[in-house]
Amino acid sequence: MFKILAMENKRQTIELSDIFEKNKEVFLSSPKLVNVQRKAFRDILSCRTEKLGGHVRECNNCEAKEQAYNSCRNRHCPKCQFTKKAKWVDKLASNLPPVKYFHLVFTVPDSLNALFYLNQRQAYDLLFKAANETITQTAENIKYLGAKAGGISILHTWGQSLVYHPHIHMIIPAGGLSEDGREWIPSHEKFFLPIKVLSAIFRGILFKYFDKAIQKGEIKLTNDLKDVETLKRIWYKKKWVVYAKKPFAKPDNLINYLGNYTHRVAISNQRILKHTDGKVIFGYKDYKNAGLRKTMSLPEEEFIRRFLQHILPSGFRKIRYFGFMSLRFLKENLDKCVEILNKAVFLPMLEGLNALEVVSFALNKDMTACKKCKKGRMIAKHKIMASPT
Repeated sequence: MFKILAMENKRQTIELSDIFEKNKEVFLSSPKLVNVQRKAFRDILSCRTEKLGGHVRECNNCEAKEQAYNSCRNRHCPKCQFTKKAKWVDKLASNLPPVKYFHLVFTVPDSLNALFYLNQRQAYDLLFKAANETITQTAENIKYLGAKAGGISILHTWGQSLVYHPHIHMIIPAGGLSEDGREWIPSHEKFFLPIKVLSAIFRGILFKYFDKAIQKGEIKLTNDLKDVETLKRIWYKKKWVVYAKKPFAKPDNLINYLGNYTHRVAISNQRILKHTDGKVIFGYKDYKNAGLRKTMSLPEEEFIRRFLQHILPSGFRKIRYFGFMSLRFLKENLDKCVEILNKAVFLPMLEGLNALEVVSFALNKDMTACKKCKKGRMIAKHKIMASPT
């Protein structure tokens, strides 16, 4: 049985919403914000406040009362991801073949950032498509694996300092199904597929898709790109790199790690250290320097601007399954894997639970217990109506 690694969602001294509140007039009136950014800004401001309403809970033993306000449920809000993450992790646990896993990261050069940001929905779609095809196509080659591969892809658009950095995190089982689906073909013990091969193939496939999309008018070139040939020269100017991280030996380690990746937002409240004199100071890991923890200070308007550039297009799916793990065939192929490997899989434990029950389970703490008398249970008595905006 796996454990959900969690931190109690305590009120931080400084929160993203506090910084937004101070700058709301400037940003909400700005014509530069698109609707999805404006909505995220407002949602984060309103989250767990009287603006969204809530309910009053009362102890059934000592009659102590407390107010609980509703969450905004915006996927970019740092306060609304815990329950979503726990439920997703729980469901994912029952859908993973019981094998070792590899973690790959597909990145693009900084020189293409402007092109990606101008064409976010289309560019991100093609990034997913190219990364997934790179894995499945290379894995099918008998020279490398000779099997049907599959996995989970997650889009991130930020670096630790909130700079724009679109990339795909990919979690892949260490092997794949044979063509007839009757055999599990394991990969190399230390790596899934050759990184240099994947990097070259990924670059070529993604350019092919961009070229076609540009010809069809689905992707617009930035002002500094005259034509596709100019883009091609920049595209192939230097080698691309697919990063491989240390493989996961145990499925429970993978699940908790993956849960942190899937429901992470550009910055958590825990990373915001100080907000004073128009500056925001936050912590980050410098991965170019062995992950050394550092702090960065930004003007509050620049801090907000950086955060808002990571608001995804409305309805865009940032988590996708591919190959033999694609949702359409997942149950059928998972059954095959379990039968072939003769190993048990996890069973979902949070299905059907409400948010409070999920938090209680994840933290191993009864969230309905009365904090005053320590004996009773807090029961929802009546609703608090949302205040007019």
